[in-house]
Amino acid sequence: MSDGQIQRLAVIGCGKMGSTLIHAAIAGGSLAKEQIVASGPRRERLDRVAADEGVAVTRSNGEAVSGADTILLCVKPQTIPDVLHEIGPSIGDGQTVISIAAGITLDTLEHLLPAGAAVVRAMPNTPSLVGAGMTALCGGTAAGAGDLAKATEIFAQTGRTMVLDEKYFDAVTGLSASGPAFVYIIIEALAEGGVKMGLPRQVAIELAAQACLGSAQMVLDTGGHPALLKDDVTTPAGCTVDGILKLEEGGLRVTLIKAVVEATRRAGGLGSG
Repeated sequence: MSDGQIQRLAVIGCGKMGSTLIHAAIAGGSLAKEQIVASGPRRERLDRVAADEGVAVTRSNGEAVSGADTILLCVKPQTIPDVLHEIGPSIGDGQTVISIAAGITLDTLEHLLPAGAAVVRAMPNTPSLVGAGMTALCGGTAAGAGDLAKATEIFAQTGRTMVLDEKYFDAVTGLSASGPAFVYIIIEALAEGGVKMGLPRQVAIELAAQACLGSAQMVLDTGGHPALLKDDVTTPAGCTVDGILKLEEGGLRVTLIKAVVEATRRAGGLGSG
């Protein structure tokens, strides 16, 4: 069980999310570059992270884990068994293992690691790349408040965090992790509508993106229900209600619900390949 303070962080996997979390930890001041070591199979990625962030790098996952009190697994779900088999002998008391692999349950992680390992599961999303992410966290049977505090510290540098029961994680993946893709389609479609009505494309994209950003900020900052905020925009006999009627006619609401349902179902199967 951890005291909640990260002394040395090993980041296994230097893809977009791994690199982003390293940069955010240093830029946010939660860790110094000397406290981080990164590992991965691709030398060019390691060299880029070393050059950009000044952290130590190695192609040996076992070497990275040795001496680290916190291990952050930023690898694909299908590679988790091999990686944990490699680093398992180096995992001991006082270390926290944090995984962002979609669909890989705490039970699976604990089964692949030495008995009693403190494991935390995290599900971030890609807006973390610009500091506007959302990460859900949950702890395993041996994880205490200190282990969750470590994970929260890491992901808080990239946006919001929340601790949830693991039973919600497939739905979190389907809504929060997949959701940005659905929103990008909405932004694209809104922009296309603006283009059809004569707006220059880049102007239409900026207007659509800012409308989505501002609307999301209103929900978060005011705590108002989206339906009530929608009503504030929808004046009697105004143009907005006509647009909403077209959205309902096209089944947008039901289609988005179905998108989250299908993505959630798929998330539940990722751990089994």
